[in-house]
Formats: sequence, C-alpha cells, structure tokens
Amino acid sequence: MHKKPVLLVIAHGSRDPRHAATIHALVRRVRSLRPGLRVETGFLDFNIPSVHGVLESLATEGVRDVVALPLLLTRAFHAKADIPAVLRDAPPQLRIRQAEVLGPSPLLLSALERRLYEAGLTPADKSSTGVVLASAGSTDPEAIAVIADIAREWRHTGWCAVRPAFASASLPRTEDAVRELRALGCRRVAVAPYVLAPGFLPDRIARGAAAADVLAEVLGPAPEVAQLMVHRYDGASTKALLSTRVSA
Repeated sequence: MHKKPVLLVIAHGSRDPRHAATIHALVRRVRSLRPGLRVETGFLDFNIPSVHGVLESLATEGVRDVVALPLLLTRAFHAKADIPAVLRDAPPQLRIRQAEVLGPSPLLLSALERRLYEAGLTPADKSSTGVVLASAGSTDPEAIAVIADIAREWRHTGWCAVRPAFASASLPRTEDAVRELRALGCRRVAVAPYVLAPGFLPDRIARGAAAADVLAEVLGPAPEVAQLMVHRYDGASTKALLSTRVSA
C-alpha cells in the first residue's frame, strides 16, 4: 500500500516558551483530525528539533515522501526564501512538496471571529464594533497587501470597520488603528491578533491594544487553523513533483 507523505509542520520558533507550546498544541489538534497521518514539527530558529534535523531523521528512517507545510499566515520572506533554502538542503532521497502558506483563507477569518467571541463579543456587536486586524508585520509588499485585502474582506461581513495594523516593519501600529476606529465613531474597538502563537511581536500587539475594549487571543490551536492545515496538506500531497528536490 502506498504510504501517505509525512506532514512536516515548519514553525518559526521563538525564545518565548509559549510559542513552542502553542505550536505543539496546534499539531496535536491536526493529529486528532487525521489519526493515520504522521505529523512532525520542525523549527526554523530558537527551538528544537530544527527543520534540517527532522528531515535528516526521516531520511535515516527510510521515509521518502514529505509535505512541508510552512506555518505562516502570509507569503513573505520565510516562505519565499528561508524555507525553500532549508528544503533544498534536505537529504537527496527525500521527495519534498512544499505546501501553500495558511493565509489568506476564510477559515482564518472564522478563527479570528471565534477568538473575538471568546473574548466577550457577540455577533450582535458586529455592526457597532471596529476591529483592528493586528499582524506581525513584514517588509514584503505582497504580504502587506494581503493583510489590507483581508481587512477589506472582513469588513464586508458586518463589522463597523476593520483596519490593518502591524507590530513591526510597517505602519500603522495597533494603537494608531485603535485611535482611528475611535475617531470613526465605532462604539467599541476590538483587537484581533492575526498571529499564530505568543511571542515578542504578539506582546507588542497586546500593549498597543491597551486602549481597546476587547483583546482577542492569538489564533493558536483554533480548530479552524488545524482544519486549514489538513487542507493545505491534502492540496500539496496530490500535486505532482516538479523535481526530485522541492516543488512549491
């Protein structure tokens, strides 16, 4: 019987121990959705095991097919440069497909709304609530444009207004977007972190949300995120390999 490709979840990594703990919780949820699927986790930086270390171990075991899933919300530098470089350096006997990054996706909007409702909002609050879509930020214009597009799309689902904000590299900052929504006349302002796990930049988002009425939790192991990861795996595992190295 043909064995399913191993799913290798590639996370950024952080010195903050909450980051790895949240990633592992998310991966456990993915395993619960697909009990027969082998799921491994590798980190680009700060945490172990490293992506390279996991790939070496899989090759030593005799694994041949791997789907590498970047645990990223936008196609910025890590998705375009870092991760392909690490995968190119993998043991040559591995056949690797690189899955698409997670965002954008309607499932992520559902997860954002889940977190806002868990923080105290209700669907009846939407029309009077302005939301700050607070992401980590990027120097990549494509990634910034995607965040702005998501904010516009989310606004059309009934919120008073939605404004993007960035914790680094780009403007506006979270606190500026909160002030702008107040000035627009939204009755309440909520901050929705568009980040997967706690860490330095999510903490900066939280500080910027001091004047908001509601601060949602990071996306973390939301069921919608786990479901999306399975979708991305399925999409990549059915793609033909473009080469014996990496297909993106």
